[in-house]
Amino acid sequence: MTFEIIEKPIDVTELIQTLRDDSAGACASFEGWVRNTNEGQDVTSLEYEAHGPLAVSEGEAILAEALERFELLAAMSCHRVGHLEIGDCAVWVGVSAPHRGAAFEGCRYIIDQLKQRLPIWKKEYYRDGHSDWINCVTGKTLDDA
Repeated sequence: MTFEIIEKPIDVTELIQTLRDDSAGACASFEGWVRNTNEGQDVTSLEYEAHGPLAVSEGEAILAEALERFELLAAMSCHRVGHLEIGDCAVWVGVSAPHRGAAFEGCRYIIDQLKQRLPIWKKEYYRDGHSDWINCVTGKTLDDA
């Protein structure tokens, strides 16, 4: 069980090989790719930033939850940070389990929880030259207190 924040391209083939287990009847994985459009705007690239130690700690907690909840044999995930181009893999999740149902459900649970709970921020760069942080949730300001 590992969760990593990485700056280099994600090697999906290598990661899937680490999930091999003779007692596994299934492997499920998810790849999140950088796409060239979002909400009607032409995207040229992305940048991800993360609070590394907190993201790793929370990512590992999510994997542990999934291992227990879905009776998985193994669970792994990594998320890229830095500048990514269109088509790059930004996030990967992989699990192995005795049966396909557990593998599918566990993989889905992990990606959904990662997207909700990790301190990772995404900035999109657009063809027209501007950029914007996407889906950033802000807390109360001092004025709100």
